[in-house]
Amino acid sequence: MTLFKNEFPILEFDDSGSSVIMPNHENLDLILPEKCVYGFLGDEIDEYALKNKAIKVSEFVSATKLYPVYVTKYKGYEICFSQAPVGSAAAAQFLDWLIAYGVREIISTGTCGCLVDIEESVFVIPTRALRDEGTSYHYMKPSRFVDIDKKAVGAIKDLFLERGINYIETTTWTTDGFYRETEAMVKYRVEEGCRVVEMECAALCALAKLRDVIWGEILFTADTLCDVENYDQRNWAEDTLSYALELAMDVVIKIRKEKKIK
Repeated sequence: MTLFKNEFPILEFDDSGSSVIMPNHENLDLILPEKCVYGFLGDEIDEYALKNKAIKVSEFVSATKLYPVYVTKYKGYEICFSQAPVGSAAAAQFLDWLIAYGVREIISTGTCGCLVDIEESVFVIPTRALRDEGTSYHYMKPSRFVDIDKKAVGAIKDLFLERGINYIETTTWTTDGFYRETEAMVKYRVEEGCRVVEMECAALCALAKLRDVIWGEILFTADTLCDVENYDQRNWAEDTLSYALELAMDVVIKIRKEKKIK
């Protein structure tokens, strides 16, 4: 185990998997399914749970609210699913907790902003993320990019091919600064190959690598920063939320297929 020191604290990293406070420090009597959908989908998660009579098996307790954790059977597979909080730090904390209690194969889904001219509600498969946030640096040594798990990316591509869904494959810009996406920075990120921007991908990917689990993400375009002088939030892709959840469910059961529940 090595502690890598640096002049700048954000670039310091301890490669130990153990911490003073571990995600399962509560020692809950909880064993979650290996397959998990972790969605940035507004009220869609709770509405799906109610409609499909999913079982609420636990809650993640944060300082601001409780996040229900549901389990359901989907096409013969047991799946855990929950709403993810926005922002790398909060999203990683909750996902680390879910992993500590048993999840191993995770698909996230949520909206992203467009850095180039892309229509609303276009599906995007991120294959790597530019690490312009802080959380990933606590889970992984410093690097400019982090690559998304190939098993997860492959499962998403396979499903989209089966469904005839058009998609864009790209590098995503993960940022902590929603209100700091400046004109110069947007241009710079596009020059680096980023076509979309969001706030969690790099962190969740780095977390998954440290914990040795499979994680991938289905993004879909919402607002656009393509015209930096005329920002357009459009409709935040609200019509795509339920479909994205369905796709995430179908992708997660494609990963390392298990024996079906009878």
